[in-house]
Amino acid sequence: MKITFNPSGVCCRQINFEVDENNIILDAEFIGGCAGNLLGLKHLIIGQNALEVADKLNGIQCGSKSTSCPDQLSKAIRESL
Repeated sequence: MKITFNPSGVCCRQINFEVDENNIILDAEFIGGCAGNLLGLKHLIIGQNALEVADKLNGIQCGSKSTSCPDQLSKAIRESL
């Protein structure tokens, strides 16, 4: 299943990711935001259980913001699964 999510409150403008029937993340793409950090995040989450990833990333803040790109990915996963 391919999912597109439009995050709010972060630099990233769009998060695209794909999960299989076992909720394993097959691919991820972040449009906008901190390229190096988000590329690193992509490589860390591919092959992982999406719900476990959502649990680990939930509530992470970026600077003084109440959310972050990882937190928004967590929200995207929870909303889509």
